[in-house]
Amino acid sequence: MSNASCRILIIDDHEHAREGIRTIIGQDPHFIIVAEGASGEEAISLTELYMPDLILMDIQMPGMGGLEATKQLKNSFPYIKIIMVTVSDDITHLFEAIKHGAQGYLLKNLQPSAWHDYLHAVALDEAPVTKELAFRMLKEFAANRASEANKHPLTAREQDILRLVAKGYVNREIAAQLDISEHTVKNHLKNILQKLHLSNRVQLTRYAYEQGWVHDK
Repeated sequence: MSNASCRILIIDDHEHAREGIRTIIGQDPHFIIVAEGASGEEAISLTELYMPDLILMDIQMPGMGGLEATKQLKNSFPYIKIIMVTVSDDITHLFEAIKHGAQGYLLKNLQPSAWHDYLHAVALDEAPVTKELAFRMLKEFAANRASEANKHPLTAREQDILRLVAKGYVNREIAAQLDISEHTVKNHLKNILQKLHLSNRVQLTRYAYEQGWVHDK
């Protein structure tokens, strides 16, 4: 690590947790604690005031949680490095943290030496994710992607209505075809438009053909 000091902001709603982090950080002369806070809101205000290099952020806090605070901070201060601090080793927490802009996360029960190694790696812009963790992340992302690809956004009834809309049927005709009321057709159409993020029947028709849900013959 370079001789330059790394200025750290600690955010955790538990005083004992902040004290423990303070003790660990204090063992390394390269790290300087510039301030401490107990909420996501304080994380934002203290960052604006002290402009730290790195923030150690608890994930779960009353009011604004660590993930939302991280998202807002990275939007306003993209240079800041943020490490989530948690008692849980649930891999989904790391996914959420990274999606919100964090550089990674630390478990509160790790040995101080592990904290120092990790924080030095982050300060040097090195990749602190272990091979095992990276493998688990890739597997999880792949599984999520496959799950989304296999999931059809519309119910069977909604698909039936979409096909009839794409063929030019009006609500009254769709209701007669499916033996339901026009009111029910209208509500189904509202759901379909919201699910597909579309605005009108013309867009629905084009989308249905583009996705191969409706064919000319």
